[in-house]
Amino acid sequence: MKKHRIFTTSFSSVYPHYVAKAEGKNRTKEEVDEIICWLTGYSQNELEEQLKKDTDFETFFSEAPALNPSRLFIKGVICGIRVEDIEDPIMREIRYLDKLVDELSKGKKMDKILRQ
Repeated sequence: MKKHRIFTTSFSSVYPHYVAKAEGKNRTKEEVDEIICWLTGYSQNELEEQLKKDTDFETFFSEAPALNPSRLFIKGVICGIRVEDIEDPIMREIRYLDKLVDELSKGKKMDKILRQ
């Protein structure tokens, strides 16, 4: 089965779109970074290194230091698909991130986004 093209897309090429989506709704780059670090376990410095290296999405999530166990509480629809029903583990992680950025841009409070 052929992999979805998002797997080979560089994370750094999509990252500015996450930031732009958030900033367009009066949220910040720092909040986007906080979400990414919460989800993946990357520190801010490690995230910046991944962005500099042009790491693809599959590698970005495969090498994530500590995927947050609370991410399993992320539910809902993104891109017309329920995130909790996505079978491919890497695609599910990508869609978790999409869902979190979406929640941020819709004005949800950070403690709710980070499932605290």
